[in-house]
Amino acid sequence: MIFSGIQIRENFVTDLRAEDLATIYAQPSPRVIAKARPAIDTHAKKFIEMSPFCVLATSGADGSVDASPRGGGVGFVHVAGPNQLLMPDRSGNNRIDSFRNVVESLGFVHLLFFVPGIDETLRVGGRGTLSADPDLLASMVEFGKPPRAVLNVAVNEVYFHCGKALMRSKLWSSEKVPRSVMPSIVEVVHEQTGLGEPQSQEIVEELYKTQL
Repeated sequence: MIFSGIQIRENFVTDLRAEDLATIYAQPSPRVIAKARPAIDTHAKKFIEMSPFCVLATSGADGSVDASPRGGGVGFVHVAGPNQLLMPDRSGNNRIDSFRNVVESLGFVHLLFFVPGIDETLRVGGRGTLSADPDLLASMVEFGKPPRAVLNVAVNEVYFHCGKALMRSKLWSSEKVPRSVMPSIVEVVHEQTGLGEPQSQEIVEELYKTQL
């Protein structure tokens, strides 16, 4: 099998054990350990306030894990204090996998924040709860409408990731894949499930604009 120019031997899989990892990876430096902070400091606050996008990771009571993209205007996640974040929930597909995990388990969450043009990312961990308080929702109107709910994160760990992953991927490169190389998501789902009507990317994009 050839994958990205590398030849991979078929059916060649070895499951590593915990003790095997020490033979492959060196111990992290003291600075790498110390950079995990118990609260949002000035640098982390600035980064979050510049971020229009993050990935929310949650775990379910059954041990399942979910990760979903979240986005909005710059600084859409509000820093309410050194140990508190408020993330509004906008229109989506209504599966609410992440939020079911939060309310049906211990509520452990992690968020990975991105800022376009900066290769480093910021990881924030804590315990999440959900609120639909009318006053809170009214204070977070964006795109002409309030959120449906707000994720309240009690933060207990914050640290910056180095930029190597984004540098390797050239995520912020001006080189872009033409959207036309893939069918629209509606066309994909129609082909996968036979449900709904296939719609072109142009129609999907117009629909998106009314559903933000």
